Amino acid sequence: MNQEKEIKFLTAEIDRLKNFGCLGVSASLEGLREENAKLKYRLNVLKKSLQEERNRGQPSKGMININSRLQDIFGAAIKAAYPDLENPPLAVTPSQQPKFGDYQCNSAMSITQMLLKTKEQKISPREIADKIARNIPDNECIEKVEIAGPGFINVHLKKDFVSRQLSSLLVNGVQPPAIGERKRVVVDFSSPNIAKEMHVGHLRSTIIGDSMCRLFEFVGYDVLRLNHLGDWGTQFGMLIAHLQDKFPDYLTVSPPIGDLQAFYKESKRRFDTEEEFKKRAYQCVVLLQSKNPEFIKAWKLICDVSRQEFQKIYDCLDISLVERGESYYQDMMPDIVKELEEKGVVQLDDGRKIVFVPGCSIPLTIVKSDGGFTYDTSDLAAIKQRLLEEKADSIIYVVDSGQSVHLQTIFAAAQMVGWYDPQVTRVVHAPFGVVLGEDKKKFKTRSGDTVRLIDLLEEGLKRSMDKLKEKERDKVLTPEELKAAQTSVAFGCIKYSDLSHNRINDYIFSFDKMLDDRGNTAAYLLYAFTRIRSIARLASIDEKTLQTAARTTEIILDHEKEWKLGRCILRFPEIIQKILDDLLLHTLCDYLYELATTFTEFYDSCYCVEKDRQTGKIVKVNMWRMLLCEATAAVMAKGFDILGIKPVQKM
Repeated sequence: MNQEKEIKFLTAEIDRLKNFGCLGVSASLEGLREENAKLKYRLNVLKKSLQEERNRGQPSKGMININSRLQDIFGAAIKAAYPDLENPPLAVTPSQQPKFGDYQCNSAMSITQMLLKTKEQKISPREIADKIARNIPDNECIEKVEIAGPGFINVHLKKDFVSRQLSSLLVNGVQPPAIGERKRVVVDFSSPNIAKEMHVGHLRSTIIGDSMCRLFEFVGYDVLRLNHLGDWGTQFGMLIAHLQDKFPDYLTVSPPIGDLQAFYKESKRRFDTEEEFKKRAYQCVVLLQSKNPEFIKAWKLICDVSRQEFQKIYDCLDISLVERGESYYQDMMPDIVKELEEKGVVQLDDGRKIVFVPGCSIPLTIVKSDGGFTYDTSDLAAIKQRLLEEKADSIIYVVDSGQSVHLQTIFAAAQMVGWYDPQVTRVVHAPFGVVLGEDKKKFKTRSGDTVRLIDLLEEGLKRSMDKLKEKERDKVLTPEELKAAQTSVAFGCIKYSDLSHNRINDYIFSFDKMLDDRGNTAAYLLYAFTRIRSIARLASIDEKTLQTAARTTEIILDHEKEWKLGRCILRFPEIIQKILDDLLLHTLCDYLYELATTFTEFYDSCYCVEKDRQTGKIVKVNMWRMLLCEATAAVMAKGFDILGIKPVQKM
């Protein structure tokens, strides 16, 4: 029976059972409810599977989110056991200790409280847990359940179910779990200012934003990676005036601006000290905003010099972005002001046009007293364009915590004027803390200047090479392999050090800690990955042999360490779903570290390749264990890819 026919059959059966209940047929009402819940569970599983196939245009090859599947099962069991409870609590989590099974359902205690409050029924959690357990529908993943303590339901998974999922992973690759319809996601990140160098403060937005985009792309979303450059505003007046003085033939000869940061500082000093220059700078702003061709060319020249410097950093970190600076929204701003005026939300204040947003303490200034627009105006134009023209289902602003009040006001204003409904469209600020030095103060150079990002990356390359030579890797790797390892370790460690901390908190930047190959660091994980990849290579097992084995060899999970590793590998979809919900990437880092340490336990206890002790020759290859090695490496590789880290085969 194909899925669509089975869905029709199950729907008819559910309707038939409803009629039995309504007609008062002499059948146990309890039994009818139980049967109904089981049919509904099967129906929901089929519908999800069919929807996923339609979204992808082919039969599903995605990994199963076991936690989500168990929630469906226990949701159906609770509904059958307590059909009159509205929105009963549902809590399923991985077990922390093997003696408590593989997962736990901890809903019984909460249901006890709920029944007491809503029905005035006093029932013990253990009794409730027992009733839930008796109503669990037939399913493919649960071997048995046990009631423990005051009412915990310990869940033991079927070994053949876990084995099949691991085989599917090896045959189909690491595929995303079913996550519903394809979404259009806009991520605003990096966003440096023209004529200023990228510094360590831009590092977090760039790394976190890129990793979020990689995650969304992995699950199949349509992602727009936006770089909201600071490429417009009054500072360009002084830059253009200084350009005219220093390079008067800039219209015909490209000016050799080598150090744009020094150029910016010179123009700022003149703006602050020379009254005549200051007046001319203001005139340049007016001419630029009126789109005078000569001034537009000067502006473009300055932007191009900055872009080239930014691109060096993006190339190092393997970051791709679509540039849409503040200038992109300039022509939209008059219409924004007009729309807000027509909706009656604009007030005049000392010549300024301001908008008070309900629930926000500081008003938005949309027109200055001199008639110019502001950051508030451009941010309103940007959010409207992203919502209405880009038709975004989600917009994520990866911006430092200091912008929180401003962005919440922009979001509230957009809701107030009806540009989006937060129940339909997800618009969120993903804030992050500051980078601290080892003295726990803002990360600065010894002279007190902000650390240039390019200097930081070059220092990372130097230190990673020193570390590799200290371990004498230069004696066993070719020059090309050594260079690849240097780049992988340097940029991988910088990214991982950031992403492995909860982004909401400040974090301490330390090359010594991030290059340490012990503990939860990229250095440790990259070394672990290359070791896992080398197991098959040293056993002379090629990729084709592994692919054939994945289709023909059953993965045995009899040893406790095999079982622990198999379950850990299959938690990957749960981790992905959690990060999609809360946008906290350190969860993935913690998981990869757990996976690597779990693998080490497995490898120390279970022989993958057995050798003759005298000759060292391979006597036996335990292929199912080689497949566990391969599955571990495949999930780690996908995790690295989401984090923007490039592992190497040899290190």
